[in-house]
Amino acid sequence: MTDNVAGGGDAAGMNIRRYLPQRRTLISLAGLVIVLCLWAVVTMGLKLVSPVRFPSPLDTWSAARQLIFTGYGGGLLWEQVWHSSRLVLLGFAVAASSGVALGIIMGISRRAQLFINPTFLLLRPIPPLAWIPLAILWFGLGDTSKIFVIWYAAFVPCVLNTLAGIRTVDKTLIAAARVHGASPGRVLREVQLPGALPMVFTGLRLSLQACWTTLVAAELVGAFFGIGRVLVIAGQDIYPGMILVAMLCVAALGAGMTKVLTVIEQRLLAWRFA
Repeated sequence: MTDNVAGGGDAAGMNIRRYLPQRRTLISLAGLVIVLCLWAVVTMGLKLVSPVRFPSPLDTWSAARQLIFTGYGGGLLWEQVWHSSRLVLLGFAVAASSGVALGIIMGISRRAQLFINPTFLLLRPIPPLAWIPLAILWFGLGDTSKIFVIWYAAFVPCVLNTLAGIRTVDKTLIAAARVHGASPGRVLREVQLPGALPMVFTGLRLSLQACWTTLVAAELVGAFFGIGRVLVIAGQDIYPGMILVAMLCVAALGAGMTKVLTVIEQRLLAWRFA
């Protein structure tokens, strides 16, 4: 009898867990539909906002069709998206590898932290966009200067969150591993890194968002392709529909990449989401 009740409770719990994501999806879709309806009413129905100040859904759709099929700012939509995405992924990859590595080194070694921290604290407050003039002087107007600026923007969150993750690992677990004869490398690999991974992924998500924010600003100067260039040309042409399309592209690409990163986190840290 007890087993049947327990089994029924487990089944009910599984049904509730299946139902909740569907309910959340429906609520999110309802919110999106309401926003779209309000947008159409304000810009097309009541005409409370001039099309020059903010585009209507039809104006935005027309601009999107132009970017997809005819091209704008030197290329079609897929060309602009590919160029910007490639820069983001390259800058993010370099920042993730170097930032996580430096955060680990500073986290496991007090001497390394004392040695590196003064320089890091000196560079940390400098905004990524402030590096654009120097990046252009060093690397020219090509992609390398943009990747450098993206790397800097994403590097700081990776370092800080990895360092925090390593520092917050339970010292008792580290001591227990050492008592049982674990080498420093094994302690790092089997105790500190797994314990720090949640904070590491938090830093990676923040870094990815910083990459997109910085990319658009970096492409405002000397870019021949990319979403940032589309924004520049659309601003010069006073083309609100195209400006909004470019902004929505950035939002969609950023959200998509963040979702992929979240899926990777869920696979690696399945115990947190069980």
